[in-house]
Amino acid sequence: MSNPASEQTRPLAPSFDLTGKRVVVVGGKKGIGLGVAQAAHAMGAAVSVASRRNVLAEEHPELAAFDQILLDVRDETAVHEAFEAIGSFDHLVVTAGPELGSWGSFMDPDMSGVRSYLDGKFLGTWACARHAAPHLMAGGSMTFLTGGTGARAKLGLAAVTPTFAAVDSLSQSLALELAPIRVNTIRPGFIDTEFWNVLPAATVEEIRTKVRANFPARRLGTAADVGHAAVFLMTNPYVTGTVLEVSGGELLVDWIF
Repeated sequence: MSNPASEQTRPLAPSFDLTGKRVVVVGGKKGIGLGVAQAAHAMGAAVSVASRRNVLAEEHPELAAFDQILLDVRDETAVHEAFEAIGSFDHLVVTAGPELGSWGSFMDPDMSGVRSYLDGKFLGTWACARHAAPHLMAGGSMTFLTGGTGARAKLGLAAVTPTFAAVDSLSQSLALELAPIRVNTIRPGFIDTEFWNVLPAATVEEIRTKVRANFPARRLGTAADVGHAAVFLMTNPYVTGTVLEVSGGELLVDWIF
């Protein structure tokens, strides 16, 4: 016979429900960030998306459900003002980062590429976390975004590997600094979004073919895959200080990017 008293004290099963919660996605107007925003909205959250692009909802109906905020994460004053204007909210997801190839190479004539990349990814994430923290509600969380290159270096990506590793480490540090706010990182593999459009179409298709053939998941990753993971991290109250791979098994195989 069951004991009603013990059942009443039993913890509730974790739920993906975000009804009544407010989520801010920095970098949420396209690509992975948009996938995260859409996933959170589907689970009932009110979602604000922030980026340095001013996107007309009339031309991009996928953004009509979200509040839009103009924000350049490289401008700390703007970051501070943005979160002051946002006020109290529940979950922060920072997906923003520089465009593909913007970091330059190790032997460039100067260090402007790596400085810009560090500013736009690591310090931008730091600024968002720092100025969002005072506004997060009890039970709130932060989620950052890196990639497999942070765990496994690749030729030509000397700026990316240490930057991603720094963001991974930052989430673990902040899980201690900001506790009980939960802080985690998602490490995606190849995600098939417009991020890759700066490359020639034939090159992108070659990469897709290699991913399908070599990754254990045997398919391309989607922004929705990362969105699902982000909602999990927002709603599971016992996950903090972790790096969650959503990579299709990328780090288990050798492939040439």
